Amino acid sequence: MKHFFKLILLIIIVGGIFSAWMIFSSGTAFEEKNKFFVIAEGKTDKASVLEMLDEKNIVRSTTLFSLVASRLHVWDKLKAGKYEVKKGESLLNIARMLRNNHQAQINLVINKIRLKEDLARLISKNFASDSVTVMKFLNSPDSLKPYHVTPENVFTIIIPDTYTFYWNTSLRKIFNRLFDASNIYWSKNDRIQKADEIKFTPEEVYTLASIVEEETNKDDDKYKIASVYINRLNKKMALQACPTIKYAMKDFSLTRIYDKYLTNPSPYNTYNHKGLPPGPICTPSPKTIDIVLNAPKTDYLFFVAKSDFSGYHHFSNNYAEHDQYAKEYQKALDIYMAKKEQKEK
Repeated sequence: MKHFFKLILLIIIVGGIFSAWMIFSSGTAFEEKNKFFVIAEGKTDKASVLEMLDEKNIVRSTTLFSLVASRLHVWDKLKAGKYEVKKGESLLNIARMLRNNHQAQINLVINKIRLKEDLARLISKNFASDSVTVMKFLNSPDSLKPYHVTPENVFTIIIPDTYTFYWNTSLRKIFNRLFDASNIYWSKNDRIQKADEIKFTPEEVYTLASIVEEETNKDDDKYKIASVYINRLNKKMALQACPTIKYAMKDFSLTRIYDKYLTNPSPYNTYNHKGLPPGPICTPSPKTIDIVLNAPKTDYLFFVAKSDFSGYHHFSNNYAEHDQYAKEYQKALDIYMAKKEQKEK
């Protein structure tokens, strides 16, 4: 009998050591560096969470995790959100993370975005708000009123950058942050003063920068292109910016703007409508915005891509010279397209 009790005691000790090892050592079941998982609203109950952890292969033992979580009163305090678990985390630490609502921080990386639908998809991909909700927000004058923008020029409060939020951050808070970042951007480096000097509002500078952004990737050419458009606006000429036609057509793959496209009735057709379009056609880089603000004073009124396809442009102050360069480019483009079609046959 004495040996029996010793055996029982040994089993209890070994079991305790094993349980402690399971609780305090690595409790993760995945091989990746880390894993993210979402606990949705209405799914914070014990059964739903354990099922999700099992399906996503987060923990090695949902049974033992359940015991630890219950001991720490996780189920009473758990909130919906997106959480991150690093490989090798203990069950105890995972349970504490959930109990203390230590959610993962998510980066909203905004580069060049052309359409509101693109922004809606980006936000819905990373955060709790679905794309339909985001689109309703972007198209609601009442929702946008605090930011002094309209559905047409809402992008003017978005400065491309990386912004960090929690998964369940509300749309209002996301846009408050974007608006604050925009105000900070414009408050620096005399940007508002520079906009005043060229008789533009910040929104107009942003919209013009969006067109320049779409014209070329060559920063040194962007300065001259900006000067062309500023000169045209000052002379009450039509901008005749090809990127606005692509935007009006919602076809950004166009390599040639044919005459038939120029009849598009869209207000973004700057061949038919003088002045700037109703809003930006993309989110330009901060650098391009500064290029517009610091555009040189020139007498250029025209530009066309060079026939060597270098990405650079010829700039002219008269139409005759511009027409000559334009014909050279069109001829080179015809030859290029013919060769391309021949190869594809």
